Order: sequence, then C-alpha cells, then structure tokens
Amino acid sequence: MDSQKPTIGFYGLGSMGIGMAKNLASHLKTTGGQPLKYSNRTVSKGDQLKDFGAVPEAGFTSLVKSCDIIFTMISNDEVLNGLVQEALTCDVKGKIIVDCSTVHPDTSAAASDKLVAAGAQFLASPVFGASAMAAQGKLIFAVAGPEDASKAIEPLVVGVMGKSILQLGTDVKRSSLLKITGNCMVIGMQELISECHTFAECSGLGTEIFHQFVTDMYGPTASGYSARCTTGSFAPPLDGPPPGFAIDLSIKDAKHALNIAQKSGAFLPTMQAALQNMLSAKAFAGPWLDSSALYGTLRQWAGLPFGNAASRAV
Repeated sequence: MDSQKPTIGFYGLGSMGIGMAKNLASHLKTTGGQPLKYSNRTVSKGDQLKDFGAVPEAGFTSLVKSCDIIFTMISNDEVLNGLVQEALTCDVKGKIIVDCSTVHPDTSAAASDKLVAAGAQFLASPVFGASAMAAQGKLIFAVAGPEDASKAIEPLVVGVMGKSILQLGTDVKRSSLLKITGNCMVIGMQELISECHTFAECSGLGTEIFHQFVTDMYGPTASGYSARCTTGSFAPPLDGPPPGFAIDLSIKDAKHALNIAQKSGAFLPTMQAALQNMLSAKAFAGPWLDSSALYGTLRQWAGLPFGNAASRAV
C-alpha cells in the first residue's frame, strides 16, 4: 500500500453511509488524494458522489481488489459476514478493512480472525451519531484493532467524517461492546421520554410544555428524542424519506444488548421493555417506523391512538 496516497473505498450508502462517503470523497478531492471508490447493493445511490470525483465499482469484490483501505457501513451482522466472505475471494494481504456498523462483538471478532488469517487488518469502528451528524462530519468513531491500522485511518476520520476517535485498544470486541452499551442509553432514553410524553398527554399537562421542559432542562440531545414524538417522525409518511433510526436496526441492537447481558449476568429491564414495545409497534404498523415508534405502543397501552396529529395515519 502506498502510505502517501492510498486508494480508499467505501461500501454501504444508506442514510448514514452516504453522508460519510460524501465527506470522505470531498476531503480526498480537496487534499489531492486518490479519488474515492465506492459501491453499494444499489450502486446508483452513490451517483451524487461523482460530483466529488468519486468512482463507482460494480460490487464489493471489485472494490476490495482496487482499494487499500475499505470502509463499510452496513445494516446487520449477516451482511458483514457476507462481505467478509466476498473479501476473502480476493488477495487482501496488506489491506485495511474498517467496519463502521453496529454488530455483535462476536461478529467483529470472527471477521477480524478471518481477515487477519488472510493477511489483512481489521478495525471495528462503529460510530455514534444520527444521519444528520454523519452529513455534518460530526460522528464519534469507536475504534479497536491494530494500532498501526488505527493510525492509518485517523486522517480520514478526524475533521472529515467525525469529530473524534475513541481508542479502545486492539481487541475488536471492545468497540462493538461500547457501541451497543451506548445504544442502550439511546434506546433507554427514547423509552423514558416516550413514557413521559404519554403521561403528559393522559394527565392533561400536554406534550408541548413537556417538550419545552425537556429542551430547556436537558439540552439538544434529549430534545431531539422528544421531538421524534411531537413531530410525528416516529411514524413517518410511507412516501417520504426513510426513518432516521429504522426500527429494525434498533430491535437488532436491543437483542444484541440483551444477549450480552444474559451471558454476563447483567439485568437490563429498560431494554427489555423497549424491545417489547418496538416489536409491538412493528407488528401493528409495519417496518417503516423509527426506533421511537415504541411511543406508539405506549400510547396504545394508555388508550390513545398509535399515531398522533403529526404522524402518518396508522
């Protein structure tokens, strides 16, 4: 690999990946780097990257063959397992594969073992932040894996796709574990705020004043979770943009957390409640829901309609 001008690849152009790839492509163009190469299950989703000089590849295998450092941002463990198998059909010696997805720590460890055995390096680098933060280059990267590989990607991350890196050492399980622990906070906060919004409506206090209280008292992060309830984005229009944090992904994360908790002897009652509420929401209203759709289930438990005046009719 040319240490001065490595060829960078990006795979996975969903709501998070497209913002990350756009920032990376722009950075490479303005700094005189090799053009970003990209691919996706539907490659045309990356057409906007061509404005930054990025070059499409037909699939993940061709992306791996043509790049030195490859970032992946995909939906679940099964997809990552499949990509690893595809990569192993190539000569991956000397390449760095950086997975930015949220997967089980055991999945990260298995990917690392297979790729290292073939001569590659693997970094588990899940990110914290929603799609808006990805577009703004403000994500937080939790990185674990070989130290030299971590140093190699730092100029591509800090000030480009993210605002900071949390270094978790060489054990790739640790960064995946931190991400899942962090998502317990995210899902738990959404559960609690949704419960309180339901309480505020049923008691006659009203959701508008409660949202103002959350914003003034707890700041923009909590306000954002509260707004998912008040703006109706927990059940967005079927013909509009995709949910910010799709309920299927949140269900996956909650199941990972509860699996790890069971094995380690921890007890996560809030996660158990949130998971059941998300599963009920999906069963009632389908998969085109945000993770905050657990609010709809809580509303139903209280005798209210699943949707509110701001959401789609459910």
